[in-house]
Amino acid sequence: MQTMSCNPPMRAPARAVPARAVRTPAMLPLALLLALPFHAVAQSARPAGDATDLGDVVVTGTRTAITADQSLAAIEVIGRDEIERSQAHSLQDLLRGRAGIDLANQGGRGKVSTLFMRGTESDHTLFLIDGVRVGSATSGLTALQDLPLELIERVEIVRGPRSSLYGSEAIGGVIQVFTRGGGQGTHVRAHAGVGGHGLREAGAGLDSGGMLSDGVRGWFGIDASHQSDDGINACRGLATPFFAGCGMDHPDPDRDGYRNNAVSLRGGLDVGDAWKADVHALRADAHSEYDGDPAWGLPDNSDTIQQVVGGRVRYSGKRAAVQFSAGRNTDSSDNFMGAAPTDRFATHRDSAGLQADVTLAPGRLLTVGTDWSRDSGGVQGGFSAFDASRHDRAGFAQFQGAFGRHDVQVSARHDDNSQFGGHDTGSIAWGMDAAHGLRFTASSGSAFKAPSFNELYFPFYGNPGLAPETSRSTELGVAQKRAGWRWRLDAYRTTVDDLIVYDPTIFVANNIERARIRGAELGAGATLAGWELDAQATFMDARNQSAAAYDKLLPRRSRRSARIDADRALGAWRVGASVVAQGRRFDDVQNAIPMGGYATLDLRVERMLGAGWTLQGGLRNAFDRAYETAAFYRQPGREWSITLRYAPR
Repeated sequence: MQTMSCNPPMRAPARAVPARAVRTPAMLPLALLLALPFHAVAQSARPAGDATDLGDVVVTGTRTAITADQSLAAIEVIGRDEIERSQAHSLQDLLRGRAGIDLANQGGRGKVSTLFMRGTESDHTLFLIDGVRVGSATSGLTALQDLPLELIERVEIVRGPRSSLYGSEAIGGVIQVFTRGGGQGTHVRAHAGVGGHGLREAGAGLDSGGMLSDGVRGWFGIDASHQSDDGINACRGLATPFFAGCGMDHPDPDRDGYRNNAVSLRGGLDVGDAWKADVHALRADAHSEYDGDPAWGLPDNSDTIQQVVGGRVRYSGKRAAVQFSAGRNTDSSDNFMGAAPTDRFATHRDSAGLQADVTLAPGRLLTVGTDWSRDSGGVQGGFSAFDASRHDRAGFAQFQGAFGRHDVQVSARHDDNSQFGGHDTGSIAWGMDAAHGLRFTASSGSAFKAPSFNELYFPFYGNPGLAPETSRSTELGVAQKRAGWRWRLDAYRTTVDDLIVYDPTIFVANNIERARIRGAELGAGATLAGWELDAQATFMDARNQSAAAYDKLLPRRSRRSARIDADRALGAWRVGASVVAQGRRFDDVQNAIPMGGYATLDLRVERMLGAGWTLQGGLRNAFDRAYETAAFYRQPGREWSITLRYAPR
């Protein structure tokens, strides 16, 4: 399925033209070879004591608080310490190469980026921000490129279907972002940095929390950030007068800059041990330039808004807890050709939920709840215009039980959609602890994805008669956790039916494709001679099973990928490196447009200066490897950065 971004739809390339550096570099087999001795995972296993220790409390996989090593799903947690240590400058940089994840980016920082989880489609991963469902109801995508990394405290990644808890979209998995803020005492932080291609960054934040009166604790947090760069000349032309690449005949031969200003607010009250309430808000205003084609009237810059507001109230009793939550996500993009408006994409996603967690016996928890959501919005412009809305009501139940060495999780959900009627999903998972720290898991689950508004109504593409896409997955896992090291291996199989693609026989989108995805994810972590080592690798075979493209590989998914991180503290210094490798892919359904494999090396160093000051320096893509993750769109190449941070403890 070719999902549509907020930008006007691109035309398919006329012929296959290999990208620069299409041969798989020697570093790819090296990276995979280095990963294999760890025997490893779907989650990135971390050394003991790190912010992502498997003992961390996570909530995304079950909608309840459990430790990561109790989870029966493949979970990865990326905490704030790791975010800063990685010196990533965007959420896409942070997620690159992680197990089960493929990313496609259209030309650098701030440009349209899509994520494929476990080989499923780019709109088959559910994104949450502080518990609020986010993403564009028109394109079906979440604007990863506009979520500022400096405002993020933690990222939880859950691989595998979760529709039985969350409803539509959670076919490949769920990614939840938690913003910064809260805690005891008063804490301040600030940063400023510069880098290659005109990168400029700055931000500051404040947390404060304490007792307001007897038994009442209050807290609040605020963070603001700015990021901008001059960009690169992203579109790689074909040196021909017709179809020069990037979906146009005459791309702009200029650098495509980016600017993002964001603010995050959080606050809450804890009344005794029973009542807790909190509110949160995030807004990111961005401006992005990209290649347009005046001959076709295509825009070349956009102003976008990503906004999330929400809150919750929770009561915790001796045997039961009840929580009510609500939120709204606004996703809008105003597109221009120069200074002249061309079109506008804008949607609102409202959601609310009531959930009760009842302890039936020690180690046995029953969760029941109801969710409500409404998507509304549409498109305004000379080429296309529509407005649409729909709502969904759902009920769900989940049982989690521990029986000696065995753990069981069973969940079921019924969604009643105003447009598509009823839909049932379910999952079952089992785990067993064995000797020597071994743990075995098995699971099976179903999921679905409702069509986006673009797929239903976009002119010359949309089809109001579409049905939801559906899937079924099975998974087996084994893991081992010992003092100073751990590893995990997960193997899975997923079938997706009624995939939505453009149907040339009726000239609109249609449910005509079927996909079969098989894969294995390995990962491990260890502390060795003072080095904190982490390795992840993915082996995946994602194939089209429809008649028109039978046995073709699904676009933009690598069959092999790997990531290796190594960090070491040396007194006041810390040094580190990351290798990210990705195998050969194709950019189209018919596998006529190849993109070569590649591997990149990132280097980093930091120095603690005392009194809360830290100076960081990084070199991304140190060998200036030329590669593409979306055909015809160059990646930035070698980039340097210097960042000064202030965060007194």
